[in-house]
Amino acid sequence: MLKYFHILTENGGTPMKLVVLERNSAGTDLDISCFEKFGEVTYYPNTVEENTAERIKNADIIIANKAPLNEATMKDAPNVKLICLFSTGYDSVDVEYCKSRGIKVANVVNYCTPAVAQHTLLLALMLTEKIAFYDQYVKSGTYSAQDRFSNFDRIFNDLDGKTWGIVGMGNIGRRVAGLAQAFGCKVIFYSASGQSTCTEYERVDFDTLLKESDILSLHCPLSDRTRGLMNQAAFEKMKETAILINVARGPVVDTQALYDALINNRIAAAGLDVLEKEPMTRDNPLGKIQDSTKLIITPHMSWASVESRTRLIGEVYKNIEAFLNGESRNVVNN
Repeated sequence: MLKYFHILTENGGTPMKLVVLERNSAGTDLDISCFEKFGEVTYYPNTVEENTAERIKNADIIIANKAPLNEATMKDAPNVKLICLFSTGYDSVDVEYCKSRGIKVANVVNYCTPAVAQHTLLLALMLTEKIAFYDQYVKSGTYSAQDRFSNFDRIFNDLDGKTWGIVGMGNIGRRVAGLAQAFGCKVIFYSASGQSTCTEYERVDFDTLLKESDILSLHCPLSDRTRGLMNQAAFEKMKETAILINVARGPVVDTQALYDALINNRIAAAGLDVLEKEPMTRDNPLGKIQDSTKLIITPHMSWASVESRTRLIGEVYKNIEAFLNGESRNVVNN
C-alpha cells in the first residue's frame, strides 16, 4: 500500500473517493469491501442515466457496469482518473471522450469464459432434446398415466455428427468449440472482424456458416460489423432444423427477424441470454412465444456463476491497484 499512498490521498490527506454505481451487478451474496482499502467508497445498488452525473461528480475512481459514462454524464465530474468496469464489454463508456480527458478505462477479460461456455451448451442441449416438453410430460402426470416405459413423441437428435458454427472465436468461442467437438460436432467459424488468428478450426465465409450450421452460436463483441448481423436475410439462408444461440450481445440479432423466423419455422429454435433491450420490454415480440422447445430466454445471467463473479471482483481490485502503482492493466484506451 505504501507504493501508492501518495496517490490515495490528495489535498493534504483527503482520501480518494470511489463510487460503485451498480453494486448489485456483482451479486449481493459476495463481499466487495476490498475496494475500501483504496479510499472512501460510496455504493449504489443500481444506477441509470438519469442519476449517473449526480452520483459521480466527486469521484476519483468509478466502478460501473452498464451505467452510461460519456460527456453528458461526466462533464461535471472533474476528478475522475479511472473507470473500472464490472464487465468485458465497454459499450456503455465513451472511451474516446475519456481518453481526451486522460481518464483510463479498464475492463476485465476471460473471467466468465467457463460459465458462458457452459450456458451455451446447456441451451443447445435443452433445445436439441426438447427437455422442456419431456419435463412437463412427466410433471403433468401424463407419463404416469401411460402403459409403456418410455416416451419420445417429440423427435430429437444427436449432436454427434452435426455442424456447430461459431461467430467470434475469442476465449469463449474457443471454449465452446472444444466442448462442441467433444460431443462429436464438426466446428466451423466466421470472423466478423476478419482478423481472427484461430487455425484449429475451419474458417468459412458468413454465407457458408449460415447454410451449413446445425447449431449456430454467437460469441462476438458488438460492433458496426456485428450489429444486426442476424437479420431476415441471414435467417433465410439457415437450415430449417437449425438452432441459434446468442450469448454475445442482444443487438447482434434483429429481434423482429428472429421472431418471424421462429413463428414461420424458418429455423427450429433459439436460445438467448441477451436481448436488444435489457431488461426485456413488454412489447418484445419474443415474449409471445411460450413454447420452450422453440425458444428459451434467460435474463443475461450466463456469465454470473459464483466463481465468475468472484474472479470479476478480484480482477477489478487488481486493475485499481495497478493504476495506483502507475501500471497499465486491462486498460482499453491507452
